[in-house]
Amino acid sequence: MDIETFRRYCLAKPGVTEEMPFGPGTLVFKVLGKMFALCGLDAFDGVNLKCDPERAIELRERYEGITPGYHMNKQHWNTVATDGRVGDALLRELTDHSYALVSASLPRKLRDQLV
Repeated sequence: MDIETFRRYCLAKPGVTEEMPFGPGTLVFKVLGKMFALCGLDAFDGVNLKCDPERAIELRERYEGITPGYHMNKQHWNTVATDGRVGDALLRELTDHSYALVSASLPRKLRDQLV
């Protein structure tokens, strides 16, 4: 998957915005202000995605292209390679999972805006 395809996929979700709070080289996707995905713009070689801690461990053991989140809380974030070691279908599934986790953590008043 290339950066433009990933970007369109994320932005199609309800309440999602893109920002560059860490500088011009890092693209961050947020759902109603809370981060659920981030990736490099210069080299789109991986995406950091939030993940259920137990599932995160299972994924890391199963897939060479999934590692603890780079510069993130290693318990709750994975870095998912975009170089072909992880298929596009799994990348979309893990993006959906990250979005769902972050959305579920929002206050009810904000979550209701996503429907």
